[in-house]
Amino acid sequence: GGSLPLAACMTTDEVYSAFYDDYPTLRAFLHSHSYTGNPLACAAALATLDIFEEDNVIENNKALAQRMASSTAHLVDHPNVSEVRQTGMVLAIEMVKDKATKEAYPWQERRGLKVFQHALERGALLRPLGSVVYFLPPYVITPEQIDFLAEVASEGIDIATRDSVSVAVPKDFHPGFRDPG
Repeated sequence: GGSLPLAACMTTDEVYSAFYDDYPTLRAFLHSHSYTGNPLACAAALATLDIFEEDNVIENNKALAQRMASSTAHLVDHPNVSEVRQTGMVLAIEMVKDKATKEAYPWQERRGLKVFQHALERGALLRPLGSVVYFLPPYVITPEQIDFLAEVASEGIDIATRDSVSVAVPKDFHPGFRDPG
């Protein structure tokens, strides 16, 4: 099973105008992609928009986003967390070596990967980017599942911010998965 790709190119009026001209000049914005006009993807996108309208997804997401904020609020006080930031349903927790100076951990220590590995062991999926741990949940997540992610992230951050951390790739780690940490 593959995905249903759907894409759009967007630009500012200034960029559009820089490339727009009469046909005989042969000047054009020559940017496209193989996802253009995929009828199956367009049908899926339209069905998704219907669901958004009928199920009031945006209002529900506002409540879920608030739950993400409240369930991770305690991490602001963690001695190795410099920031918990959030935009809608995306939440990021940044780990640092020194909270006062915001000194980062050396990237070679891969502390975000340690949180990721702990989460996998607990049956959760958190995304590490360097020393930042991201929540990127699907919109069907429940408040209880959000609380679980916060608990797992807290445990993982406690483990990952210990003085010395060794990161071993699990033997069942999928070789096709590229470690973002």
